[in-house]
Amino acid sequence: QEWQNPFVTWDPRDFCNISEIVLPMDTYWSPPIFILERVSGQNPELNYMVLMHNGSFNSTRPYQITLTCSLIIFKFPFDTQMCNLSIASFLYPVTDFVMKTRRTPAEIIKDSKNLILTDGEWKFTNLSIIEFTEMMDDKGFSVVTYVISMERRPTLYILNLILPTCALYLLDMAVLFGPSSLEEKINFQIAIILGSSMLAVILNNSLPTSSNKPPIIGTH
Repeated sequence: QEWQNPFVTWDPRDFCNISEIVLPMDTYWSPPIFILERVSGQNPELNYMVLMHNGSFNSTRPYQITLTCSLIIFKFPFDTQMCNLSIASFLYPVTDFVMKTRRTPAEIIKDSKNLILTDGEWKFTNLSIIEFTEMMDDKGFSVVTYVISMERRPTLYILNLILPTCALYLLDMAVLFGPSSLEEKINFQIAIILGSSMLAVILNNSLPTSSNKPPIIGTH
């Protein structure tokens, strides 16, 4: 965060060329912001800010939080999701407090890809920024929303779910139209049903729960 306070300035030549100082966050006023989609998180312990001689404040506070995000998993595991991260302050109307982004989406994407080095389930693909005014009780409040695009890594699901399921149904079709006796076909069909049931249990434990519609591989 960066903001200006024209009442806190000094000439470095009068103070041993000191051009900046580090102060606790509660020393001066700082912008109170909220993350709207936040469910839980860990508050930062870095409660300090840098004050420049020209009245410019700078505060870097890392957050680790859990957000709500409505997923659309019809194309699971080849789905791409878009989640919002909205930052707002509902203590000051837009006439007193306006939030603006300092960096462009391209700069943020570059930094995010350099910093977020993970081999997890999701791959960060894109980010866009929307700045708008939210109306509440006849007052406007400044809101900045980061729209984050993510792509699921499907390799694990292909190997563990899709390929075994396809193999089972191919065997089922082969036995159904094969020259085997009726008793052998029935026994094999029962084995196929048990195998499909086990895969359905695995699929149910693997699918994300924050979606209102099932994926195409989970519908019957």
